[in-house]
Amino acid sequence: MNSFTEISTNYERKWIAPLPQAIEREPLALPLLLHPEDLLPHLYKDNVLIVDVRVPETCVDGHIPGAVSLPFQALQASNGVAKGLLPSEDLLTGIFSAIGLTPETHVVAYDDDSGTGASRLLWTLDMVGHKSFSLLNGGFAAWDEAELPLALDLVEPEPSRFKLNGLNHYLVEYEDVLLSIDNPDVIIVDTRSAGEFAGTDVRAARGGRIPGAINIDWMDSTDPYDNFHIRSNDDLRALFVEKGITPNKEIIVYCQTHHRSSHTYIILKHLGYPRVRAYAGSWSEWGNRSDVPIERND
Repeated sequence: MNSFTEISTNYERKWIAPLPQAIEREPLALPLLLHPEDLLPHLYKDNVLIVDVRVPETCVDGHIPGAVSLPFQALQASNGVAKGLLPSEDLLTGIFSAIGLTPETHVVAYDDDSGTGASRLLWTLDMVGHKSFSLLNGGFAAWDEAELPLALDLVEPEPSRFKLNGLNHYLVEYEDVLLSIDNPDVIIVDTRSAGEFAGTDVRAARGGRIPGAINIDWMDSTDPYDNFHIRSNDDLRALFVEKGITPNKEIIVYCQTHHRSSHTYIILKHLGYPRVRAYAGSWSEWGNRSDVPIERND
């Protein structure tokens, strides 16, 4: 069995990876979109932090060796009107210190939710100025399907003293969106379903969309027949450019709670779009306000 031990669980085959004999530090230049086989050589490196954003009860049934648990729900806050907001700076400092994040750390995030939960974590890292991160393409399902090593015992991370020096300009408030509606240099992208966009699927006080928004369902960038792997770069570019979403514009993405739109945010960054921002309040805020305009299919 080489250096792994076979175990029996709910899954067809699972492996527990042993601790390495030595841990080496080396500079990392991992891509934003990382395939499972490309993560394998980096297990247990002390400058790689693998984060499992699934619920802890799922993590203990099998996870990528060395992963720490951080449910993505911990990265969402509410103000009583909007859900999915960015937590306070103090809370984020505590969260990232607890998982051992340092400036030298490269974070690799994965989930079992087609990449949306993991993308929420990566977007949050971007907001606090931590730029070294990757999304595991296909998430846990892709890792499992490839029969790569798995472990049962979650890692207890060594806490760090993460310092957050303010949130950056990528964060968008509803006032910014209002000013962007008639701005020809800005494209607002609605990543919800067609029904939500049309206003027939109502998930707030009002149904509809932000005026002028372009609808691209976040799932259109994935292949549902292949563990929701992200589509090829050519397919992705065609998807956005055909809708007029081009790299020379500033892009603002939103959904209901900036869960799904986090995924589109990461996709656009992966494609090299230089000006991508996110409206975290999303429709849970816009649709519940009475003082902002909406469009809908009547």
